[in-house]
Amino acid sequence: MTHFRHSIFTGALIAGSLASFLSTAALMQAGARRARALAPVNAISHWYWGDSALHRTRADLGHTLLGYVTHHVASVFWSTLLMHRLHRASAPPTAARIAAASAGTGALACVVDFKFTPERFTPGFEHEIGKPALAGVYVAFAAGMALGALLLRAPEGSEDGGNAA
Repeated sequence: MTHFRHSIFTGALIAGSLASFLSTAALMQAGARRARALAPVNAISHWYWGDSALHRTRADLGHTLLGYVTHHVASVFWSTLLMHRLHRASAPPTAARIAAASAGTGALACVVDFKFTPERFTPGFEHEIGKPALAGVYVAFAAGMALGALLLRAPEGSEDGGNAA
């Protein structure tokens, strides 16, 4: 039973894009505090470029674009898990349920990123921003997923009873 207007995949693309956008904005804001706004985004590309990516401060196609695309793909991945959970729930997706599920998914992403992922595949931005800013990035990430899921809920009382396929 679903209470959403779109498929899990479409929902994940939308929620993941919002999560990616908001968390990238938080990354850039944290980097800007050190006059290095793009450094956290560039650092994400360290999985490909190695440690040299952790020291890139200016925009360039190889680091900035690859860093953003990597972050975006990861955001869609985590949003897929969230949307699957929300689509399969028997209870309607209230704002509180969506917020809780998004916060849980964001927390899980953080734990996996830093406790279970080999160093080469961690996000990389942790080398550029402090722990308070890191927490802010994951809060922005969860908020983006929640916003996407909220926007995708089927209206109550719709012709199909809120059970869009």
